[in-house]
Amino acid sequence: MSSKNKTQVIIAGKIYTLSGYESEEYLQRIAAYLNAKVSEFKGAEGYGRMNQEMRGILLNLNIADDYFKARMRIEELEQELSAKDREIYELKHDLITAQMRLENVEKENSALQDRTLDDQKKIIQMEARLKNLK
Repeated sequence: MSSKNKTQVIIAGKIYTLSGYESEEYLQRIAAYLNAKVSEFKGAEGYGRMNQEMRGILLNLNIADDYFKARMRIEELEQELSAKDREIYELKHDLITAQMRLENVEKENSALQDRTLDDQKKIIQMEARLKNLK
């Protein structure tokens, strides 16, 4: 089992100590994401007039929105992947069917070539007999 990591991060200008089993880089990425969200809101009209609770709710709502949009995108990608997997399966099935048909045609072709060769031999033999009869 991994050991717990602790790292200090700055979020909205304040220093926090985060701990978790994730890497320090991951924890820093989380802090950077939060800082980007806070910066995004600071530029929004009316944000400065909101009380701290409303700012927190707004931040939480937007993070939840990002989360749910990411989940929907994951579901879409999983559906696409599933469709591609089915398509690949069908293409493999079609390929196997085509290979079997090709093998059958090659066998038929080989049999026809053998018959043609036999017929040519018979023609040569008959022509030789005709010459001998003349």
